[in-house]
Amino acid sequence: MRMKATRQAARRRGRRLRLSTVTPIALIAVGALVSLVVAFRPDHHAGAGQAAASAFAGSQRTESPGQGAPAGSASPTATRSPSPSTSPTSAAGTTTAPVRPSASNTSRTVSTTASLAGRIRPGVGYRGVATTYDAGSGDGACSYGPSDDLMTAAMNHTDYETSKACGAYVVVRAAGGAAVTVRITNECPVGCAPGQLDLSAQAFARLANPTAGRIPITWKLLSPSTSETIAVRYKTGSSRWWCAVQVIGHRNPVARLELRGGDGWRRLPRTDYNYFLAEDGGGCGGAIRITDIYGERLTVGEIALRPDTVQPTRVQFARH
Repeated sequence: MRMKATRQAARRRGRRLRLSTVTPIALIAVGALVSLVVAFRPDHHAGAGQAAASAFAGSQRTESPGQGAPAGSASPTATRSPSPSTSPTSAAGTTTAPVRPSASNTSRTVSTTASLAGRIRPGVGYRGVATTYDAGSGDGACSYGPSDDLMTAAMNHTDYETSKACGAYVVVRAAGGAAVTVRITNECPVGCAPGQLDLSAQAFARLANPTAGRIPITWKLLSPSTSETIAVRYKTGSSRWWCAVQVIGHRNPVARLELRGGDGWRRLPRTDYNYFLAEDGGGCGGAIRITDIYGERLTVGEIALRPDTVQPTRVQFARH
């Protein structure tokens, strides 16, 4: 009996030993399995990625699709595009709907690509200073010629961007709330800092006493109401062997100009005096395709090659 009891006690100790060894191993295995399940849940990394993306997005300035911060520009102050119902009208104060292209010699294509804007971008506010200068006859570096409308401004050299700012309408606001809408017709020399506008004396007087000379401002691109249509002008000396083409009266800044030749559409380089240049004459006197910074593309049938003559079309860019 004593030996039987001893053997039973030994068997019980063996079972306890095996249980005490197996239990921790089983627990470790279960824990590892749970960790793997959690780690590979479909929403595990997605949630972390979303959190990281949210943190990054929260540190950026919101802009229109496809637009980045203008390199070197003054710091932006707003991101909302001007509302058509509240945006200032053009200097003429017109509200008539734009004239649409004639089906006979023009066509309109709206691109779905990102904005073609350069440094001056839709929906972005800019901060700088306003100074004033004598606008004289209204002519300037953009080569538009004399004008009775002196609600104009010279864009600083950096944001002028080789005449890309020419013809742009901007609404300028002073710290006290006064505002004026001006058209860019000139370039302010290198001494003007990014964000700075040199206003005509007439425009500056709408914001402050002319004796102030220099005031802080904010400004933003505007797509105004207008009853005008676009016009085209060939530069003096243009021929079928060399020509320079200019667009006048456009509602939105022009991003590209192309001439149609034997090999299709040809994009012309832009000069700092606001003409698009075809040095070999290819396409001069033929169809012209004009694209604004919003990607809208207008095709105008043949424009006669008459140098130094403003030739109206029947088209205008859409308002934004």
